[in-house]
Amino acid sequence: MDTLSKLKSHGSWVGRWTFILAATGSAVGLGNIWGFPYKAGTNGGGAFVLIYLLCILAIGIPIMISEIIIGRRSGNSPINAMRLAARDSNTTSMWQLVGWSGIIAGILILSFYSVIAGICLNYIFLAAASGGVDSAEQFGNVTSSPINLLTWHTIFMLITCSVVSAGIHAGIGRVVKVLMPMLGILLIFMVINGILSGGFMQAFAFLFAPDFSEVDSNTFLSAMGQAFFSLSLGMGSIMAYGAYMPKEQKIISTSFTVASLDTLVAIFAGLAIFPIIFAFGLEPNSGPGLVFESLQTAFIEMDYGQIIGPIFFILLSIAALSSSISLLEPGVAFISEEGLLSRKNAAILISLVAWFLGIGTALSFNIWSDFNLTPGRNFLDSMDFIANQILLPLGGMFIAIFVGWFMDKNLIKEELGNVNPVLFGLWKFFVRFIAPLAVAVIFYNAIFG
Repeated sequence: MDTLSKLKSHGSWVGRWTFILAATGSAVGLGNIWGFPYKAGTNGGGAFVLIYLLCILAIGIPIMISEIIIGRRSGNSPINAMRLAARDSNTTSMWQLVGWSGIIAGILILSFYSVIAGICLNYIFLAAASGGVDSAEQFGNVTSSPINLLTWHTIFMLITCSVVSAGIHAGIGRVVKVLMPMLGILLIFMVINGILSGGFMQAFAFLFAPDFSEVDSNTFLSAMGQAFFSLSLGMGSIMAYGAYMPKEQKIISTSFTVASLDTLVAIFAGLAIFPIIFAFGLEPNSGPGLVFESLQTAFIEMDYGQIIGPIFFILLSIAALSSSISLLEPGVAFISEEGLLSRKNAAILISLVAWFLGIGTALSFNIWSDFNLTPGRNFLDSMDFIANQILLPLGGMFIAIFVGWFMDKNLIKEELGNVNPVLFGLWKFFVRFIAPLAVAVIFYNAIFG
């Protein structure tokens, strides 16, 4: 199958905003909603936000632009996109390994992401029914049952698979046009609820009051990592979505829009979550404990908590689904464009692989809690370490190196169109020197730090 027919077999986004919504949906995930606010609050508030924004400009946007250039150039999945970009730049086909690592990382992340997203789905109903229940005990009951976790993991994977198997226009495009505005409306509702809860000013100070005394090397590492991971870079999702971007759409301005929306969602999430935490005198600790225990405690105690709680978990589930479809898409695109399976069967196959791996994650909460797959890490932590700490940084670093040093300059300019020479020069500098070095530091710190 030639390149042109492969491109036609996938189709393209309809309208400028479809790519923006899809890419923002890929970037906005569970870690974005509960990770960014916590990191900001415990790393100097406004000082962290400022450093994070600089990292988005120096690392996130340059690599995002690079991924879109490679994807749109070929209209192919990340593996074939890298192979064709390397061929057209007269360099080695070994660069397609970057595409392979991204797809593998995406499947590994989807396998454990689906289990956690399944818990979010479960909590929509638990939050609606909660009354006089200890939230820590409730979370323990949810995670101690392998059958319960696997049931909700299966439901979430079925939803993800059905969206991706329906295709670019009828599936992903149509769904993100509904999900992302819905996520925005729910976030605004939760922020208004935060303003009314009484803890808003304390939360605002927690997130934005700059405290430079809290800033050290770990703050920069945390901000760099958050900027890189929050934009879904290095896993092929943005490259795959870029393949469906219409040729007339401007890559640089679109990348800035996606990064801005992603950051806005993270900040709004903080303004939605932390007023509730402070109003009820709870500790703003990070991760799932913040959401499934601390917030659930507040929902149980607050007026209208049985309405606000489910709305919050619907919001989380939407964020999870918009990310999960972008994790599944690159592998499905590759298998279907190679003619090995239809899109529907490719989606089913990869979903089954991710579902099967997810069994290990579900068991990590209970039966396998003491089983270490890698030294000192259970199954879930091992999947997370391999994908997020090894494959993604390596993928992002090599994408920046390829575009900065090896990709034909004329091909790049062809995709970017008429760009201000100063802006182009700045992007080229950051993608050549700053972004690869910064991601290498993230990688080194994850492995040896």
